This record gives sequence, C-alpha cells and structure tokens, in this order.
Amino acid sequence: MVPDPPPAITVLEGLDRINAALDLASAACRTEVLTVQPGGARSERVLTQGLDRARLFSDRGVLMRTLYQHTVRHSYGVYAYADHLPGIRIEVRTLEELFPRMMAFDRTVAVLAVTPDAHTALEVRHPEVVNYLVDLFEHFWRRAVPLDQPLTAESSDIRRSIARLLIEGLVDEAIARRLGLNIRTCRAHIAKLAATLGGTSNRAQLGYLIAKSGILDN
Repeated sequence: MVPDPPPAITVLEGLDRINAALDLASAACRTEVLTVQPGGARSERVLTQGLDRARLFSDRGVLMRTLYQHTVRHSYGVYAYADHLPGIRIEVRTLEELFPRMMAFDRTVAVLAVTPDAHTALEVRHPEVVNYLVDLFEHFWRRAVPLDQPLTAESSDIRRSIARLLIEGLVDEAIARRLGLNIRTCRAHIAKLAATLGGTSNRAQLGYLIAKSGILDN
C-alpha cells in the first residue's frame, strides 16, 4: 500500500515540533538551504549551533544562504561567527528589513514562523507556495549586502527607516521588531529624530512633521 503524501501545509505548535520538522528536513536536504533570520544580535549559543549546522550541511555538499538584518553587524559575535565560515559552503548577507523567520530545503519544503515568538510555524510542501517563498527570498537576497562588505550610507540610514515606519503609523514596538532593534535603541533614535524636527513627543505629530519636512523625498 502506497503511503499518503505529507500534507501540503502543516501547522507546527511548540518548539519541539518545529525543531523535529527542521531536523527531518535537514537530514533529507541534498542541495541547498535558504534561511531568513530576522532580529538583532545573536547569543553565542545560537551562533555556535548555527555554525555546527552549517558544517553538517557543507560536509554533504549542501550550499547554505542566510539573510540577517543589518543590526547584526553591531554584534561582535556575528563577526566571530563569520571568521569560522571560510571553507564552509555558506553565504551571508544582510538587509534592513526581512520577512518572518524561514528555512527552505531543496526548494521542496519550507518551515515558516507565523508568530512573533516563533513558537508556531507552518511546514509548507505545496510546490507553488514553496516556489513563492523561494522567489521572495531571492528578491530580498538580490537587494542584500554581503556581510564582508561595508554598508553604504543609504543602506545604513536607520533613522530614515524609522521615519518611514512612523509615517506608516507603526508603534515603537512594531518598528523595533521590523528593524531588528531593541526597544530602547529604537526609542533613542525616535527621540533624536523628534529633537531634529522640533522636540515633539507625540507620535502622530511627529509623523506629520516628518512628512512635512520632506526628509523622505529623496
């Protein structure tokens, strides 16, 4: 009797189920892993685990491409991690904003976080949906900057990015999450932006002043 194919989309609740799905997909992977890792600095433990995983993939001839946010460039640990990459088949790039955490294996299965704490995820095997997620990754990848290259002034203008998100109506916590900042750093940038435009503490008024100032026109 031929076993039923796995579901096109499976909801994974809890880190144990998510990690089990990732372990199975990793073991079956033979050509390429695409990973999206939004957020700021990583702990030494997380980076060590990532390096061990990258070595295992590389030993099997699997190429790993990883997207982080620009904010990881302020972390010494990430550069220490990068120092161990030569000889490992992994490419790392950074971008200002990313979509939710994801790992895609051989362009046949993807695991995508769907809650901010990443404790609920979708295991996607539907070919068209996986292709969509891979195409999205490639779109972000083309815009991203290799970790070993410096950021340009345009790509590293965090205050300009905050100004744009304030105009969109996002609250401080949402802005911090989108840009991979901790909330205190985000609010410090907002305070400096407000001081530049007249010192208001009202977010709605600040958004108005940003729009009126024309600082986002160029």
